[in-house]
Amino acid sequence: MGAPQYLPGHGLLDGRCAVITAAAGAGIGGATARRFLEEGARIVIGDAHTRRLAETERALAGEFGADRVTSLPCDVTDETQVRALFAHAEQAHGGLDVVVNNAGLGGTATLTEMTDAQWSKVLDVTLNGTFRCTRAALRSLRAAGRGGVVVNNASVVGWRAQSGQAHYAAAKAGVMALTRCAAVEAAAYGVRVNAVAPSLAMHPHLVKVTSDELLDELTDKEAFGRYAEPWEVANVIVFLASGYSSYMTGEVVSVSSQRA
Repeated sequence: MGAPQYLPGHGLLDGRCAVITAAAGAGIGGATARRFLEEGARIVIGDAHTRRLAETERALAGEFGADRVTSLPCDVTDETQVRALFAHAEQAHGGLDVVVNNAGLGGTATLTEMTDAQWSKVLDVTLNGTFRCTRAALRSLRAAGRGGVVVNNASVVGWRAQSGQAHYAAAKAGVMALTRCAAVEAAAYGVRVNAVAPSLAMHPHLVKVTSDELLDELTDKEAFGRYAEPWEVANVIVFLASGYSSYMTGEVVSVSSQRA
C-alpha cells in the first residue's frame, strides 16, 4: 500500500483548548498537537524534554500564531509539574476542553532479567503518569462544569502478548482499565474519556534506531505492510476529541492493521 493522503483540517475543534502531554518531537504527541491546531484548537503542550519542547512551541507558534500555542515543561511522574501544567492551561486560555494523555515509556527486557527499577520506571511514566494527568483533567473539567473530553494513549500490546514487553503491556492494559473506570465516573458531569490503542506507529527518528530486521518483522504483521504515520493515530484522537464521537465514552479504539 502506498503512502496515505494527509487530510486538511475541517474545524472540528474550533474554539477548544487542549492540553497534550509528551507533545514535543516527531511522534504521536507532536502529530496530535499539529492536527489539533489544523482543526482550530488552541493548545498547551507539555514534555519532559525542555529544549525540544521550546523548539516545538516556537515552530508551531510561528506557523499557527503565538496566541494559539503555549507550553510548559512537564514530567508526568512529578505531581507538582502536572498540577502546574493544568494551572497554566487555565491561566493562559481561561480553561480547557480536551486533554490528551500521550506520555509513555517503553523498553525491552524478559521477565527473568527485568529489574524492579525497569518495571517501576515504565509503570510510573506510562500508567501512573496517565493517572495523574487524568485526575488533574477531571478535577479541572468538573469544576468548570461545561463537559469536556480526555483521550488516553494505550496500545494493542495491552491486549496482545509480546515477548520482552511485560512492563509496557501491563502499563497499557492499566491505561485501558483506567480509561473505562474514569469514563463511568466522569459521565456524571458530562465528560467523556476514551483511548486509542495503536499497533505500530513510527517516525523517521525512531526508524533510524530500529534495525531493519525488527522493522521488517513488525511491519510484516500489519495488513498494509507498513507502519502507521503518527498523524494517522492523531486523526483518530481528533475524532475522539470532537463532537463526532459524542456518544462514545469508556471505549478503547484500536488504530491498527495487525492481522493477529
